[in-house]
Amino acid sequence: MTLLSDTVGRVFGALATKELIESAEQGVWPEKLWGALEEGGLTLPLVSEAAGGAGGTWLDAHVVVRASGRHTAPVPLAETIIAGWLLSRAGLEVPFGPLTIAPVHAGEALTLARRGGALAVTGTATRVPWGRHAGHVVTVADVDGRPSIALIATSGARISEGANLAREPRDTLTFDGATVLAAAASDVTADTIRLYGAMARAAQMAGALDACLEQAVRYATERKQFGRPIGSFQVIQQNLAVLAGHVAASGIAAESAFRAADRGDARFEIAVAKIRVGEAAGVGAGIAHQTHGAIGFTYEHSLHFATRRLWSWRAEFGSESAWARELGASVAARGADALWRDLTAR
Repeated sequence: MTLLSDTVGRVFGALATKELIESAEQGVWPEKLWGALEEGGLTLPLVSEAAGGAGGTWLDAHVVVRASGRHTAPVPLAETIIAGWLLSRAGLEVPFGPLTIAPVHAGEALTLARRGGALAVTGTATRVPWGRHAGHVVTVADVDGRPSIALIATSGARISEGANLAREPRDTLTFDGATVLAAAASDVTADTIRLYGAMARAAQMAGALDACLEQAVRYATERKQFGRPIGSFQVIQQNLAVLAGHVAASGIAAESAFRAADRGDARFEIAVAKIRVGEAAGVGAGIAHQTHGAIGFTYEHSLHFATRRLWSWRAEFGSESAWARELGASVAARGADALWRDLTAR
């Protein structure tokens, strides 16, 4: 695990520079960064070695996804990891290149229907991450009454470009009878994409919070006021302690969800992680900016790369309020007698 963490850190540290992120926000695809991630086997950690992946676990994937959030890497790494896992789970070949997943919003669905000897896809998926840059999109839909995983070329979609607050592509894909490249029945549920997307965003946010804490502590040490570092003032120390607490709790919650995914059903842990990390994102970003003062709001400073992603990611694949409602309903349905057992068993 340490070796993987060191490898990921070196790749992002060398290539996910401020200049590259700014360029990506202007629409330039970071080819060099993506090539290095693919070459290092970091884009398909959950795909078997025989199928061209790394043959790792969800806990391995957590290391990669959290690091991508900490370095605010402008690539669909989390989406590609989930897409690759879905395809390999269904026994389908995983194409190289950036992948994405859709639909990402509850209530949206892509429809697969047989036309002659092939499957065709129709429907619209909004705010698809990195839709314009991904060569393929992976979806979960019913085929002949069974949940199936399907691989679709994004070239068959009409793409309406959009972006989130972090200036990451969030595009609308509209399909009108495009041919499905491959599909296979699987044991996944209809909301698998939303579920595992929420887990990935929780890890990315935990990583971005790491970056906020690191930058805030460094600035409080370097910036002087009244002849001494601002970090020596009690109010700054208190704020940084609160931020550190949120960072620690977020990291544990996100990692616990990935551990649970390796065991099997991770819905409870994923809901908890998205709620806890979403709460931390709101508090943590505010403290980081308060510590930096006015300079943290300028585009020239790098703090906003992390905070804009926190504000964007907390709403994607379900906000903390949406997951809190779902978690509360689930706990209530199981009854009071099961609550303590559910909590202590985890």
